[in-house]
Amino acid sequence: MPGTGAAPPPPEQAREIFAERLPVAVRYAELLATTGISHGLIGPRETGRLWERHLLNCAVVEVLCREDEQVVDIGSGAGLPGVVLAIARPDLRLHLVEPLLRRTTWLEHAVAELGLDNVTVHRGRAEDVDLEAPVVTARAVASLDKLIRWGFPLLADEGRLLALKGEAAAAELEQARPVLRRHGVTQAQVHVLAEGTVAGPVRVVEIVRPAGGRDAGEAADQPGPRRGRRGRPARRRRSSRP
Repeated sequence: MPGTGAAPPPPEQAREIFAERLPVAVRYAELLATTGISHGLIGPRETGRLWERHLLNCAVVEVLCREDEQVVDIGSGAGLPGVVLAIARPDLRLHLVEPLLRRTTWLEHAVAELGLDNVTVHRGRAEDVDLEAPVVTARAVASLDKLIRWGFPLLADEGRLLALKGEAAAAELEQARPVLRRHGVTQAQVHVLAEGTVAGPVRVVEIVRPAGGRDAGEAADQPGPRRGRRGRPARRRRSSRP
């Protein structure tokens, strides 16, 4: 198919990050450069910058994940950053949440092809999955105020939302302060990773969900909440959610 082709060779930084898992990362890059493009998961112009813009850009986030953590990746799309984290850190347990059938089908095939037994693919929006984890990730999904509403119900007490953002990460965090206050958030910061490397700088907004913040935050967003799964307020459906 036009626009698909071989992935470029991995840069030296990929060897440093993925180490013995590099062959798996290379195979993933090949999948992205072929069926990932033909299935519309990434654009054909992304082939030449797969490593710097996508794989390494996501892989460096692994330094913010603790050992053996469970991670929910919402709006996973082509598996960025979820699949990349699963490759770089086989100790992590990844749940990829994606509503579109063609994407979840591709993800399931990719996960099987790569032999990633630490990954589970869920078809659905963030509001529809019954998961709870210490970490929720998202990349190029939505604004911070939406990510807070979608991600906090999936987080355990003092769980962390890690949102990969662009150059305006700090400004977006400031704009989200009213939403953070409604949810009782006192811990939020921007991490700048991989500066001075081919992958960087990578900006990750980290927002910690306070203990009890799930119920308090949803009460602020949804007056008179109904009770949902596990006694938490039921989440209303929003068609624009991942």
